[in-house]
Amino acid sequence: MHAAYWKYVAWRRLTDARRGSFPLSGSNFISRPVDQTPRALQADLALLDEMHRLLREAVVAVHPDDLDRGSAQRGVTKRALLTGIAAHDLYHAGQIQLLKRMASPR
Repeated sequence: MHAAYWKYVAWRRLTDARRGSFPLSGSNFISRPVDQTPRALQADLALLDEMHRLLREAVVAVHPDDLDRGSAQRGVTKRALLTGIAAHDLYHAGQIQLLKRMASPR
């Protein structure tokens, strides 16, 4: 949900959408159900996919001439916003790979 939420934040800042439209309540680190079922995981993954789809649509809509113009986040260009969300995803992908390696038998 952390990754989904930050994709939502980047989408919102690219599109000037209003705050508070994320489908779950909370922000950044959102509490998840205590009972972690396959159905709950599938719902979370579906939300992540949806936020990624929305962000991709917003990124495609950015004209190259607008990359160095401001986003809805004061003092942050659209270029910085886009590279920042990409770096965020890469950071967490690296964490996941490290955890997978640590969990695998040697």
